[in-house]
Amino acid sequence: MTREKLGKEAVAEALAGLDGWSLARDGGSIARSFTFRNFSEAFAFMTRVALAAEKMDHHPDW
Repeated sequence: MTREKLGKEAVAEALAGLDGWSLARDGGSIARSFTFRNFSEAFAFMTRVALAAEKMDHHPDW
């Protein structure tokens, strides 16, 4: 399946509905920072995200 990148206006519109997300410095992706109390919480979060991303055939840059 070929996916086309969103144009600048579509990206801006989509980001308006995503609390805490912004356009990354590279201009080709979005970014958000997360803070955890400890390594275990961070690792558990990354594991949950990795499983969901795999189901969507999406592989985020950490």
